[in-house]
Amino acid sequence: MSGAALYIKKDMHLSDVQIEILSGISNIYSLIGSAAAGRTSDWIGHRYTIVVACAVFFIGALLMGLATTYAFLMVGRFVAGIGVGYALMIAPVYTAEVAPASSRGFLTSFPEVFINTGILFGYLSHFGFSKLPLHLGWRFMLGIGAIPSVLLAVGVLAMPESPRWLVMHGRLGDAKKVLCKTSDSDEEAESRLSDIKEAAGLPPDCKDDVVSVPFTQTAATAKECGRSSSSTQPQPSDQASGIDAVVLHSPRIFERAGITSDTHKLLATVAVGFSKTIFILVATIFLDRVGRRPLLLTSVGGMILSLVTLATSLTIIDHSTLKIMWAIGLSIMMLLTFVASFSIGLGPIASVYSSETFPLRLRAQGTSIGTGVNRLISGTISMTFLSLSKAITTSGAFFLFAGIATVWWIFFFTCLPETRGRGLEEMDELFGDFKWQESLHRKSSGNGHDKQQANRNGHIQFGDSGDIHTTTNGQS
Repeated sequence: MSGAALYIKKDMHLSDVQIEILSGISNIYSLIGSAAAGRTSDWIGHRYTIVVACAVFFIGALLMGLATTYAFLMVGRFVAGIGVGYALMIAPVYTAEVAPASSRGFLTSFPEVFINTGILFGYLSHFGFSKLPLHLGWRFMLGIGAIPSVLLAVGVLAMPESPRWLVMHGRLGDAKKVLCKTSDSDEEAESRLSDIKEAAGLPPDCKDDVVSVPFTQTAATAKECGRSSSSTQPQPSDQASGIDAVVLHSPRIFERAGITSDTHKLLATVAVGFSKTIFILVATIFLDRVGRRPLLLTSVGGMILSLVTLATSLTIIDHSTLKIMWAIGLSIMMLLTFVASFSIGLGPIASVYSSETFPLRLRAQGTSIGTGVNRLISGTISMTFLSLSKAITTSGAFFLFAGIATVWWIFFFTCLPETRGRGLEEMDELFGDFKWQESLHRKSSGNGHDKQQANRNGHIQFGDSGDIHTTTNGQS
């Protein structure tokens, strides 16, 4: 929408308020999709919920591409937003439940990889379609989004259903087949199945292919509430940092930095897309090697520094009557550094933490709530960023985002443990034992439990404390 907004404003003669509402409103609409996705996935399965998301977004993209009025365009954004909400909630949950623990971080970050790849292709299409007549260019920019949704819907039908969903619906035989295909060994498949059965309330000696699963609707325990509260925090934090404001309004930010040509604004925006996409690939490589916690803290720290520097350089530009090239260059560099820092940690890890740490019976609905809060904050910031920039200046807005990111860094440091290499059913113990003070003072020998959780294939293991343990064939 960022590039298309430039031409929609000219073609429909819209105000800045109408543009910021149009840009951010789909995030508010996606609340409906994320709220419905939890229940929908519990009813029809995770795989078919992704198909529903694709179908809804396909319709929304077509409506936006065919829109003739602002109201018609808002209808298209409404429908597409619901599809986005469905997809953002179900994709990481599905991936986390299918993936083995050894590569769960890598695979669960893939939805974020494809989101960033889509953003990059969107920026490139904006640049390409900008050469078309005004009334056609922005329609192609928005309508072309229907094509990837068809490809995804067809592809996901070839994927297996979540083994945890199958167990919750009594289909143990089908779940075992999926686990045998997706686990590193038959022993791991049996272990994962045993853990899932225990979490679902089934006896360990239950060997039937189809069983009746007892339905229990109990309130969450205090431990589950605390753990769920901590695990949802990365979701709102990644939007409170202002990332979607940068993605959606980057041409306007570059304009404040001194770039006046529409073509140059779009080219600079393409650079933003490249930066986000390249560094998200870095995160996928290191999530299961370095761990979630080190990447998350490094990522947010980099965001804070780049936001402060960006805000400072924009302040210098605003208070100068001359065109200061070094300040313009620094602003562009810091904007690219900001999105790169976001992509190496906070971007993918927000969904990874949420999908990993919820209890089995609360996972779909809990992730749905986390995604809903994420979209609410994203929509609020996206729809108010231009007005906020006018009220306190663009540099003031980025100083504000830097302050918010600092608060989140402190929270992550004190409340979020490392989850790398842990089974989804082990999270209660992990969150219950975590103390950030010990992570500062624990000796390199670590504790016995950390050693037991070390990777059995000779990889370097980073535990909660950030200590390094090297293991070979199960021995430290």
